Amino acid sequence: MNILAFDIETIPDVETGRQLHGLDGLSDKDVAQVMFAKRREQTGESDFLRHHLHRVAAISAVLRTGDSLRVWSLGEPDSSEAELIQRFFDGIEKYTPVLVSWNGSGFDLPVLHYRSLKHGIAASRYWDTGDNDRDFKWNNYLSRFHARHTDLMDVLSAYQPRATAPLDEIAQLLGFPGKLGRHGSEVWSQFQAGKIGEIRDYCETDALNTYLIYLRFELIRGNLDESGWKRETDLVRKTLRDAGKPHLHAFLDAWK
Repeated sequence: MNILAFDIETIPDVETGRQLHGLDGLSDKDVAQVMFAKRREQTGESDFLRHHLHRVAAISAVLRTGDSLRVWSLGEPDSSEAELIQRFFDGIEKYTPVLVSWNGSGFDLPVLHYRSLKHGIAASRYWDTGDNDRDFKWNNYLSRFHARHTDLMDVLSAYQPRATAPLDEIAQLLGFPGKLGRHGSEVWSQFQAGKIGEIRDYCETDALNTYLIYLRFELIRGNLDESGWKRETDLVRKTLRDAGKPHLHAFLDAWK
């Protein structure tokens, strides 16, 4: 079985914001500020934009396939949004993995849906609900209660919104590093400063936290025993040691 734990980082879709609000002539920074202000007017508090007004800045993944484990960010730092999304769905087409996320049903996948729609990105394997592969009728990526996409936040909270918890806190509860002092709210300012490499690094650590929580989930539901848990976590540690990347070494050092 192939497993793909993933995370995305997003920034305001200022192009659409400029069109929706008639903001021609304003800078991207100013357009974003208007978008945030209008969102605060709608919610009374939060400026977190609605899903269709997010643009994907990074997609990171942990892929467990065969005897190997890989941690990386899709594409290159200067890749277009369309290329990042295409690579994500190409991976699903190639590996048909179990997708693992934290709040992927509530955020990551809906954003990817809207952005795929914008860019015209085909992903027949992902969207299949049994028309092309009969097995997908009973276990597909789109049904909330199917395991082909496992949203850990949803499953562990028993699908109760008042029982959900942040990825960072659950990761630390289990002895994993968590956010390492970073937060998704900083992504827009980092992007404006040209720090796309830092965004991709941060996204990779979120994907790692998600994957490690999934391994623990596999332990409690009996798909891994203690020796299997040790084998899989040892593989993660080895992968991080061998990566030669400072942010992955920092993650390993913070892992209890």
